[in-house]
This record gives sequence, C-alpha cells and structure tokens, in this order.
Amino acid sequence: MEGSNLGVMAWRNIWRNLRRTVLTISSIAFGTFLAVISTGIQDRNFSEMIDLAARMGGGHVTIQHKEYQDYPTMSRTIENCKEITKSALKDKQVKHVVTRITGHTMISTAKGSYGAGFMAIDPLKEDDKTLSIIKNIVKGSMFATSMDRGIILGERLAKNLGAKMGSKVVYTMTDRKGEIVRGLAHVSGIIRTGAPGIDSGLSILPIDSVRKILGFSENEAIQVAVFIEDQRKSKQVAKRLSKKSGTGSATLTWNEVNPELAGFISMKIGGAIFMEMLIAVLVAAGIFNTLFVSVMERLREFGIMMAIGFSPGSLFRLVMLESLWLGLVGLVSGAIVTAGPYYYLASKGLDMTAMIGEGGSEVAGVAISPIFHVGIFPEHAALIAGAVFITTMISGLYPAWRAGRVVPVDTIKLV
Repeated sequence: MEGSNLGVMAWRNIWRNLRRTVLTISSIAFGTFLAVISTGIQDRNFSEMIDLAARMGGGHVTIQHKEYQDYPTMSRTIENCKEITKSALKDKQVKHVVTRITGHTMISTAKGSYGAGFMAIDPLKEDDKTLSIIKNIVKGSMFATSMDRGIILGERLAKNLGAKMGSKVVYTMTDRKGEIVRGLAHVSGIIRTGAPGIDSGLSILPIDSVRKILGFSENEAIQVAVFIEDQRKSKQVAKRLSKKSGTGSATLTWNEVNPELAGFISMKIGGAIFMEMLIAVLVAAGIFNTLFVSVMERLREFGIMMAIGFSPGSLFRLVMLESLWLGLVGLVSGAIVTAGPYYYLASKGLDMTAMIGEGGSEVAGVAISPIFHVGIFPEHAALIAGAVFITTMISGLYPAWRAGRVVPVDTIKLV
C-alpha cells in the first residue's frame, strides 16, 4: 500500500479509541510543557546569574597573572593592560574591556575595623554593563575621577563600621613587597544588593588612587575583565585571547574564576536532566501502553489485512505511523499548552520571594533574584522537540514489530 494511504489509515486508527488517545496526547503535551518551562527557567536564570557574576567580578573572560589564581598577591600583576585591552577589543565577540585591581583590605573607623574585599575601578570606563552594583548605589554616587578620594561601601559593612556619608575611613592593604600601606578616604556611596556577602564585605575604590598607594604603574593592574554578548561563547573567546595576552598571563573563563558558581549550576542542571529523563520514561511508557494495547486488540484485524495482501512491512509501517501521529499531535498540543504560561513567565516571572526570603539569597557571592523568568535557548527547544519525537518513535518499535509478526491463520480465528 502507498505511504500516503498508510498515513491516512494511521491517522484514523489513533482516533478509534478517543479516550486512550487523548490521555496519551495529554501526557506528551504535559511532559513537553514541564521540559520547556523547567529548561527555560534554567536557561534564563542561570544566564542572568553568570552575567551578574561577570559584572560583579572579572568578566566573562578574565586575563590575569598566570600564578594569581593560586597565589593571589599584589606582586602578581598584569603589566601591559593597555595593550591587552586594545587587542581584546578587536575580537568581534567582545563588547567591553575594563582594568581592575582586586584584593583584600582592612577598613577602619573610630568605631572599629572590619576586613573586606575591595575592587578598584576606573569610574570613567565602568557602567552597569561592566559593574552591575553601580545601579545598587542607594546613597551618594560613583567617583568623579580615577584619582578620587572617595570609597563606596556595602550597606551592612558601613553600618558595622558606623560610617555614614562623608565619614573618614582608613583602608589598609599589602603592597607588592608585602609591606603594609594605608590610604584615607571619605565615604562617597553606599550600595545595597540584597546579597549578604556583598553588602557586608565589599568596598569599591578609584583605581589610580589605589595604584599610587600600591606603587603600580598606570599600565599595571591585577586583572583585565572582558565582557561578551553570549556567555556560552566564553571558552572560544578565552582561547582566542590567550594567544594574544602573552606568556606571563592566564586567560580564564568565568567558570574557572568562579568554580563555586559553576559547580552550583552544574549540580542544578544535572538534577533537572534526571527529572526530565524520568518524565520522558513515564511518557514513553504511556505511549508504549497505548500502542501495544491497540495492537493486541487488533490482532484479528491485522490477520485479515495480511490475508488480503498486506505485507508484514506494511503493518510495521502502519503502527509506526500511528506512533508518529501521536508524537506530532502531542508536540503541537504541548506547544499550545505551553504558549500561555511561557509568555506570562517570560514577561512577568514567577515570584519566589516566599521561598527565598525578604533578606535575599546568594550563591558564590551572586545574588539570586526572587523573580524567576523563562527564556529557553532555541537549540534546547529543538532538542526537547527532537527528544519527544525520538521517544515516541522508539516506544512504537515493539508494538509495530508485534503487528508485523501476526500469523493470519491463527489470528483470524480470534473472536
């Protein structure tokens, strides 16, 4: 029989038992809905976390001294920052490049002293595209120049120090020779991110003021932070930049600089993949059950069909086409069911404040947004559709094989 006729026959066959077919299609649609929404939440929120971590740290790609990762001291610097920056900006994937000095400091006021991390930046070259916490300044403002005498403190850190806007603070750090050096600054800004580790342990300083105290040249810094459009391409960009940055430096991706965040994301993705595989198995079992029961109910019919000229191959193809129709209708139904919730979650999001808490939460120093949005990558959507299709076809293999193995003489006798 021609393939088109088999296709029409298969289409009619799946609707012979409407209740069973609707249940099977519903299971496929529901499985597709769960896979798309859960994957979309991961894609969107993990990308946002990675971008936020990059804009709070060393970028999507970080260029630093080759020994700094293991021995983070002020003696391990990049001494050709301008050349590296100029070279990096030639890459088509690179959007922004900034130079920073990072480390640890002791900040003191008349009330007491607290240890904190510091980030020295050039305020004329940084904005919220390279340093996200700029938009978290709730009091004061960013420095006017890179030689400013100001300091920006996390809100909780300022409270612990008893510091207010305009208060004098002394910051102490270790220079490249291991000697203690100090600087005087006035509080010019307060930041509030919602991440406890940042609000209680971060300070921002103007880069040239810090260079002067540490004895760095104007072309010297701890790191060059590179920002790209798509964080998924950080490995390729790092590989290209490593060839241009010199033998004394290391070019690292965000996950190498922040292994804690990378580990958290990998763990979450692993758990999600397990759940999606479990859903796929359950959906496959439903499809198999529908097709197998359908075949067993029609053994006599198949025997008659073979007696009038149908080949075993034709019956095999017929059942596989039924499986194909179930998969296609299930996918279309899944797309329809998913469209509304997906649009809502993409635009409005899911408020998880009750679970995360008003005080906020963080992973590896990155604040977790209490509003979850969806935004699935196109390749992941295609992968889900392909997985549903393949699962459906695999589920139909045994029932189709069983249909092609009927013996006309034996099955025609069945009542």
